[in-house]
Amino acid sequence: MKRIVIFASGSGSNAENLIKFFHNRDNASVIQVLTNNPHAKVLDRCKKLNVSALSFNRIAFSKSEDVLNILKVSQPDLIVLAGFLWKFPEFILKVFPNKVINIHPALLPKYGGKGMYGMHVHEAVVTNKETETGITIHYVNENYDEGAIIFQAKCKVNASDSAENVAEKIHKLEMEHFPRVVDEILK
Repeated sequence: MKRIVIFASGSGSNAENLIKFFHNRDNASVIQVLTNNPHAKVLDRCKKLNVSALSFNRIAFSKSEDVLNILKVSQPDLIVLAGFLWKFPEFILKVFPNKVINIHPALLPKYGGKGMYGMHVHEAVVTNKETETGITIHYVNENYDEGAIIFQAKCKVNASDSAENVAEKIHKLEMEHFPRVVDEILK
């Protein structure tokens, strides 16, 4: 049985989707969710779904080995960043090489990098009058949104679309593709 640990910072809709997808599967399960936000809605979702969840601060994550030690105990086969907003420390990546992936709400390399997340991305897509956007699932390296691309899915952006319309389209792509791609990676 493969073990998945999810990192999230916000509402946790992608985390919940992954937890539900892998619930009662015989090949993998989400064993833990970690968050840098003690008020994140993902904690409530985990409680309802009976999944272990912990919050941590920046010192525990990047200035000490506290989070690394939690991961060493959990022994994940895959670490999934699902709306996690902090840069992943190199010392953790070295212990889990090619085992950390992220989902990004744009077609990288466009609209990636520090500060490019959530509505910031969708507003930039609309402002720049893009005709398409999408999601990118990629490996995490020492730089924001620069790891090797695993999968991309596209959707049209209409001239009349608002950033909120784009966000809805991206959310549908995430819900449809993220669990399946994670499942393929684990196989």
